[in-house]
Amino acid sequence: MTGQRFRGAGLLPYAAWALTRAALLLWVSGVLTLGGLDVTVDVSVIYRGWYETLLTGTYPLDDVTWQYPPGAALAILSPALLPFWEYASAFYALVLLCDALVFGLLLYGGRRPGIRAAGAWVWVVGVPLLGPTVYARYDLMVTAVAVAALLAGVRHPKVLGVLAAFGALLKVWPALVLVGVRRGRPTRAAWSAAALTAAGLGVGFALWMPGAYAFLAFQRDRGLEIESLGALYFHLARHAGWEGRVELHYGSMEFLGPHVGLVSTLVLGLAVVALGWLLVWRLRARRFAAHTPAQAAFTAVLLFTTTSRVISPQYVVWLVGLAAVCLAFRNGGMVRPAVLVLAAAGVTVLEFPLYFAEVVASDAWGVTLLFVRNGLLVAASLIAARRLWRETVPGARPEKAAPVRGDQPSRALR
Repeated sequence: MTGQRFRGAGLLPYAAWALTRAALLLWVSGVLTLGGLDVTVDVSVIYRGWYETLLTGTYPLDDVTWQYPPGAALAILSPALLPFWEYASAFYALVLLCDALVFGLLLYGGRRPGIRAAGAWVWVVGVPLLGPTVYARYDLMVTAVAVAALLAGVRHPKVLGVLAAFGALLKVWPALVLVGVRRGRPTRAAWSAAALTAAGLGVGFALWMPGAYAFLAFQRDRGLEIESLGALYFHLARHAGWEGRVELHYGSMEFLGPHVGLVSTLVLGLAVVALGWLLVWRLRARRFAAHTPAQAAFTAVLLFTTTSRVISPQYVVWLVGLAAVCLAFRNGGMVRPAVLVLAAAGVTVLEFPLYFAEVVASDAWGVTLLFVRNGLLVAASLIAARRLWRETVPGARPEKAAPVRGDQPSRALR
């Protein structure tokens, strides 16, 4: 029945994906203009500069904007696979390929019992809501790895572990897909595979080129980015006479001045609280279903994104991808937080790049957009955490949902 309903949709999801992705390609190619900042500079200038440095046999040791794990070099160097195109065009083509991979995985999953096509539609709609920025960063490539890990992990925990470790070496956060693996043998299989993969690749990257872990110091020294939750205080404080300023610092626009360090520390404290909650949940959770790893990953990434000192626009594509996996499961829940994430994506394209000048100036319109976007992410985080807790922790009132055969743990998870 599921497959018949899915096939009944005909070519509509394919057509929607093709049309929206054509628009994204026209945006990043400069044929269409969205207004605001030119978001393609990161690829044509910054990524291209890193590419040239990496080709010399070293990481960008003297560039504080290089704040990524060593595996990120693979994404930056990937346009070399298409030597007949110039760097930016090759990069966009590879992002499009990763986009298509995620779409294909979600469509393929929609043909299986207990899985639905809703996940594919979340991806089709959510990605273009972020505008051209989503194709002008390598975050979509990382999201593809995380989505593949969660979908493969339903039956193959070791594959989940390998892909989670590989994703973490690209941009750290995919390690969170491990947090919701079913207790017992699946956890041992996934976590041991992740540890071995991370160790092997980590040593390999260190031996490959010098400076593989220089990013740790650069990341540590980052400040409070103006789009973050904590930055809202200083946006308002500027109107009350606060004497700080906004500057390009460590690759992003940050607040500098009195009390910024204190607020940054408080924001880090929120992240520690989020980590503490996640650890308590993991210790108390007992009811695991096939969709639990996706729910847990979505919740964890929501919590850490919201409490981060930096909420760059491209981070929202992580959440769109994980929301799509959650909604791919017929009994996977997370509908409300997924809708909130899609709404946040639509607001994000307004605050960056369309009205980023107003955000930098702490203009009333720019601050309003930030309040709405960050408020949506906070609400999504709290609702997702509540849902995850109620579904998995004994004694908590479970969310009402009719069980379906495809939503039960597979033999590979038992």
